[in-house]
Amino acid sequence: MIAFGPVPSRRLGRSLGINNIPPKICTYSCTYCQLGRTIQVHVERQAFYEAMDILSEVRDKVEAAREKGELVDYLTFVPDGEPTLDAGLGREIRLLKRLGIPIAVITNSSLIWQPEVREDLMEADWVSLKVDSVQEPVWRRIDRPHRSLRLASILDGALAFARSFRGRLVTETMLVAGVNDGEAHLGEVAGFLARLQPAMAYLAVPTRPPAEGWVRPPDEEAVNRAYQIWSEKLRQGEYLIGYEGDAFACTGAAEEDLLSITAVHPMREDAVGTFLARAGRDWSTIHGLLARGQLMEMEYQGRKFYMRKLGRRHG
Repeated sequence: MIAFGPVPSRRLGRSLGINNIPPKICTYSCTYCQLGRTIQVHVERQAFYEAMDILSEVRDKVEAAREKGELVDYLTFVPDGEPTLDAGLGREIRLLKRLGIPIAVITNSSLIWQPEVREDLMEADWVSLKVDSVQEPVWRRIDRPHRSLRLASILDGALAFARSFRGRLVTETMLVAGVNDGEAHLGEVAGFLARLQPAMAYLAVPTRPPAEGWVRPPDEEAVNRAYQIWSEKLRQGEYLIGYEGDAFACTGAAEEDLLSITAVHPMREDAVGTFLARAGRDWSTIHGLLARGQLMEMEYQGRKFYMRKLGRRHG
């Protein structure tokens, strides 16, 4: 499914997701990715779906949500892979604006050095750029980019975009213990973000099962230290480390909705329980999906999570 949700978002309220990239085609293979290892690390932009098909499916999902009294604050491009790999992204955003709902794009920033990517993103109302490091070795260790990508070009592209974008620009920095949470490194990242001047600079930690088992969130002291550095150098900084809640909407068949949401957004056990109650279903639905190999159960930080099983994801 291309459209999923609405799902609760810590940044966007009630977000209806748009999955415009086939499973795990990405420019990165991030160590902390909640969807597992990238199946195909790819940098060439191409069309994956027809723009009118995306419009039709999103419109249907919005109408189904409204019929059930579900609020949609944003239509958000947040796919299995990197959304800017979609060569039709700009046209898709223009078409979706017909629905009268703000458009958000959450990108890992990897292709923003390309003028046509920046042009496409200009069409959005809200854009999140990822900046995990400004040091090439650290960036390569944590984000594991395609070998052709260069961090200096990406950072220059981000600055060029920030100078021209008229929507709301935010950034996200994912902290991984022992990799990019040192004081000196954080100071360098914050210094770069100060040049970008985002409306908000978010600090995140892994809250769902990561692609690599060694990935851990920093301890509270390290997160607090990062926030203090953010506060000194940036006009607006905020944690993105809390639980987003369990207000996942069921707008159609419960199994279909569960699979479309968990394909891009692993759900905690308590959120699944709340979802099932809203849909008038019980845990036999989950047991059936697990038995058929459509869903997988994982544990992270002492909690159970459920994610759609889509080929080779976790090693």
